[in-house]
Parts: sequence; C-alpha cells; structure tokens
Amino acid sequence: MAHVTVSVEYGMHCLLWLIDKGETPLSCRDLADLQGLSPTFLAKIFAKLEKAGIVRATEGVRGGYVLAKKPEDINVLSIVDAIEGRKPLFDCQEIRGRCAVFGDSPPGWAMAGTCSIHAVMLRAEKAMRDSLAAQSLADIATAVYRKAPPEFSNDLQEWIDRRVDGRGRRSGVASTAS
Repeated sequence: MAHVTVSVEYGMHCLLWLIDKGETPLSCRDLADLQGLSPTFLAKIFAKLEKAGIVRATEGVRGGYVLAKKPEDINVLSIVDAIEGRKPLFDCQEIRGRCAVFGDSPPGWAMAGTCSIHAVMLRAEKAMRDSLAAQSLADIATAVYRKAPPEFSNDLQEWIDRRVDGRGRRSGVASTAS
C-alpha cells in the first residue's frame, strides 16, 4: 500500500451512501453525481469492489449497486485492498549492500537478515493494516451521522429517492428544474 489514492476516498464515500439502502440499488451515475465526479471513474472503482465481494450489482433500468455484506462486516482494509490492490508500503532495494566501502562484495554482516530500515517499514505497515482492519464501514458511518445534523439524512434520502424514481423515465421535454 505505497500510497492510498483518491479512488479509495471516493469509493468509501460512495459505500457510505449504500448503507441503509437495503436492496434499493444506486447506480454509478447517481453515486458519481452525488460526489461530483465522473461516472466512468467511479464505475472502475465499483468493478473492483464488486470483484472483492463488497458490493453486488443489480441489473435493469433501476439497477445499480447494493452492499454485499453488512457494513459492520466490511473493514476499511478490505476496501483499500480491493481498490488499490495489496501493495507494500515500502519496497526495499537492498541499498545496504551498495556502500562504496564494500566495493563489489558486501560483507555477510551487512547483508544478514532483514534490512533494518525495511524492518521498521514492515512494522509500520503491519500497524497500519491492523488499524485499517479494525475499523468497519459501519464505524465510519456512525461517526459521519453523529456529526451531521438530522436534516442531512432527510435531504440525502430525498435526493436519492428523486434519482431512483426518475430512472427509466423518458421525457421528450427537457427539465428546467434546478
């Protein structure tokens, strides 16, 4: 996990919106519009989340994504690994053996065991992964909703309901509503 990208942040925000929706799917377009990003970009993220078993796709005009597990059973580490892949925090290049003093052949003591710098990075990565694994999507949702005013939940639900209800409707008249 060399660098956690914005894909993880967007993916996690969108997963939060799927909580409490039960079997009401949200499309990538709806989720992208809710976050102000490209539906194509988000579709790539959700394909990875689906492959990892975090979300499940539903078909049809009113199709989209729903959580495949309970939010308390989805830990942050699984989301990060699904989106980013499991990459090491540090890629040791064994620089310790290239000291000019050693010439072309580093002594055994210099190369014995795990590189001391790499060992520190491995411990840091383990601590980070353990911390991410200990936090669930439900934990994050609880923190968000504790912070948000009550009307936020209502406003969000109304926005989602309008989007879901509007899917599949065809109109020859362009909407001028804002």
